[in-house]
Amino acid sequence: MTAGVSPMLTRLAAEKATGALLRDHGTLYLVDGRVVHAESPSSPGVDVLLTAAGRLPREGWDEAVDRAGALGAVGRFLVDSGRLHDGELEICHLGAVFDAAFFALAPTTGPTRFRYGVGHWFGSVRPVDTEAVERETLRRRELLDSVWPYPAVDTAPVVPRPAAPGQPVGARHRALLAAADGVRTPAELARLLGRPAFHTLLDVRRLASAGLVETPHEAPPPAPAVPAWVGEVATPDPDIALLRRLRDALEAAL
Repeated sequence: MTAGVSPMLTRLAAEKATGALLRDHGTLYLVDGRVVHAESPSSPGVDVLLTAAGRLPREGWDEAVDRAGALGAVGRFLVDSGRLHDGELEICHLGAVFDAAFFALAPTTGPTRFRYGVGHWFGSVRPVDTEAVERETLRRRELLDSVWPYPAVDTAPVVPRPAAPGQPVGARHRALLAAADGVRTPAELARLLGRPAFHTLLDVRRLASAGLVETPHEAPPPAPAVPAWVGEVATPDPDIALLRRLRDALEAAL
């Protein structure tokens, strides 16, 4: 298994665990140690990807959740009811899983928990080996940095910049720039446009590298604290000993 993503996920895969792995930025659902679903606040769900693209009416999705959600078989219902073909559902769901897993497996300092036996109401479509999920997560991290190594653009509002004379902008990027109002973040734009969040991040980084989106400046490091006694030097009659202390402190810092 690829190292450096989630040691707990590695252990759960080895023991063929079933349940939900909860992390700061999302949740992975496992059955027999394989990933069957993933969700993250940073990533549009299967419902958004299907309905925003016009492939499935919102009422069709709502009916599937109402009738099959309690059974953990929403995906199966969409196919059995003729709303989607098997291949369509599999491709869309697999894309949503990798998209949400990218954010769920982001580096974190918070606790990681696992709830045994917990399933997701969508149900299993095509289980994915955890090795593949971790490998793809690492590949995507490296791809983002190779395009434009400034991760601040991933969470900041997308602020468009005018194109240079004659600079080409593809239709996909034009649609993203048209939706960017200087307030929406990449995650919000992904939901608005019905696109996977990672692909939106990638587009934003490409636009930033081309000068078509502003890159936020990193906050400068805080200035070193000045000893409180330094202020006393500004008094009308500074003490000679105090001045010597200030001189010694400055020399020590050089």
